[in-house]
Amino acid sequence: MKRLLSTAAIFAIGLVPLAAKPATAQGYQIDCAILLCLAGGWPASVPCARARAEFIRRITPWPVEPPLQIWRCPMRAALRAPDPVARLYRLAGFDRGPTVSSAPGMEMLHLAQAVGRGADIDVSGSAFAFIRSIDVFDAYLSQGVVGEGEHCRRWSYIRHGSYDSTGQFRWRIASPGGLPPAFRGDEGFGATCPSIRARAVFVDWEDHEGTYGSEQVNY
Repeated sequence: MKRLLSTAAIFAIGLVPLAAKPATAQGYQIDCAILLCLAGGWPASVPCARARAEFIRRITPWPVEPPLQIWRCPMRAALRAPDPVARLYRLAGFDRGPTVSSAPGMEMLHLAQAVGRGADIDVSGSAFAFIRSIDVFDAYLSQGVVGEGEHCRRWSYIRHGSYDSTGQFRWRIASPGGLPPAFRGDEGFGATCPSIRARAVFVDWEDHEGTYGSEQVNY
């Protein structure tokens, strides 16, 4: 069974599987749960199922939102607590069980001033790379033969959303060639001229161990 893995030197390798508290999804900070569960590869548990559902709901039009809104998880408060591991688990609404230990190297986390809608601690290190691995593509592709001369008409509009070293989410304009290989619906676009109409939001990520995952919402 997958176990929740270390997130940015806050959580130790070998944590027990998450268990849900008897509370509703509104009873905990959903973005703290998303942060923990994403890092651990979405381990099977009620709170992680809720966290993943919210992660996907946010990219389901309309509007398309950042799937992880890390600025809503008060990690600075966790760091200031006597036991920051327990504090962040409580913020996420998890019962961590009796065998969880704090991670070595906790003292290496340094507080940083949040910039805009970024994290409230320094997330620029390699331990937080799983946050920067999240990519969101809001894509619209259209292609087909038109007119008596059978001209191929192509049109595309693609926004690529990603996280910078502060945890801030930003959109930029991208090209069809920048869509990930796991994206479905663009096969043949720009080649000959098969009829294509794809409208989708696609998100992919890597967990703390580098395991790849993705989800596509077509509409």
